[in-house]
Amino acid sequence: MTAPRRPRRRRYGPIVLAGWLFADFLLVLALVAMGDQPDPLAVQRSTPRPTATPKPKPGATHKPAGPRAVVRTRFEFQVHGTDDNALVQQIRTATEKNRDRAAAFVLTFGGTRDGTAYARRVNDLLHRARPSMFNRDTATEDFLKLDNPANTAHLWVYFYTATR
Repeated sequence: MTAPRRPRRRRYGPIVLAGWLFADFLLVLALVAMGDQPDPLAVQRSTPRPTATPKPKPGATHKPAGPRAVVRTRFEFQVHGTDDNALVQQIRTATEKNRDRAAAFVLTFGGTRDGTAYARRVNDLLHRARPSMFNRDTATEDFLKLDNPANTAHLWVYFYTATR
């Protein structure tokens, strides 16, 4: 007569164990983060009530503190062609009404298969067209838009909220 078989003990693989270890680690981090937070009711009681803000003195100018923000609405225009001088002139003409503003970032969509290269070329000409608007710190991104015609770029410009 044979001995009864004991059920085999199930072994977990390293992937399952790593997942549980990761989950436990995240739980510990969450507990540490929650324990590090001050008591919101104690902070609320110790914070003095705000008083009326003093009125500014006549003739005093208010300077905003902190970094500049970006306007959420975009300014759009298109350029087309292969001549760099003509592209620079088109950029100048299109941005004339915003010449006193500074661009935070520009998204450029070039047309057809080589649209990304064309968009990069247009972005390289922005500083030449308006150095005060598109300085060397202005972030630019080159994109491809297949339904645009060849040698055409559609630009989205996002400006800072305040001038320098």
